[in-house]
Amino acid sequence: MHLSGLFIYPVKGLRGFSVNSADVDALGLVGDRRFLVVDETGRFLTQRTLPRMALIATALDATHLTLSTEGADRARVALTSDPAAGRHTVSIWKSDGLQTEDCGDEVATFLSTFLATRCRLVRIGPAFRRPVLKSAARAGDVFHFGDGAPLLVISEASIADLNDRLVEQGKAAVPMDRFRPNLVVSGCTAFAEDTWPRFRLGTAIFRAAGQSSRCIVTTTDQFTGKRGTEPLRTLATYRRDATDPTDVNFGQNLINETKSGTVRVGDAVELSTSMP
Repeated sequence: MHLSGLFIYPVKGLRGFSVNSADVDALGLVGDRRFLVVDETGRFLTQRTLPRMALIATALDATHLTLSTEGADRARVALTSDPAAGRHTVSIWKSDGLQTEDCGDEVATFLSTFLATRCRLVRIGPAFRRPVLKSAARAGDVFHFGDGAPLLVISEASIADLNDRLVEQGKAAVPMDRFRPNLVVSGCTAFAEDTWPRFRLGTAIFRAAGQSSRCIVTTTDQFTGKRGTEPLRTLATYRRDATDPTDVNFGQNLINETKSGTVRVGDAVELSTSMP
């Protein structure tokens, strides 16, 4: 088994991109979900209610985040903390009181205009701290602006299994981007990733944090913003959670036990329950 795909999503809810390697820090993959779009109350915004967020592309260089649309509009934001930036207290799901930095009026106008809703972009700064709330979390496990855990892994076999079922029904196969994973693994059976308690990639060790319950975002085309019923409808026929049938699972959430390391496409997946 090996890592066949590696993805970063700099802004929660906006389009991500693939990379060949990524460093790991205390919050997860470096550069992943370090920015957040919030409404006027500081509550996070996602594709669940604003599917047009999928139409905003992201890019990172050594110093800046760039947001762009097909209409050639773009905005640039510095990656580093700004001591003079305004402060915002924001909330994501059950994480309240998160301290963040405002990214300025220019990018706020860019996002508000394109999304047709008043919003701002905020960034993780020195005052930000968000503990992982899942039962698998240990002291010191913190993460970024993601939903519930620092990373998500999905195997190529799992999506192949899903697409076989869709095609059998005369429906179109779906790409992996519907599920917005960080890590894509090949060389295992479908849904084998559900059973991995711990594994190593490169110089990093990851711990399972529970299966990922999927939402309407999986039905949103990540390049058009159009929404349908699949693949969630088909997943619901065979991937309902055994303890909570209202949850439809696909992929495994992960916590990075390693707070400093590097992973690369091609790295072997080394399973173990007794890694140091």
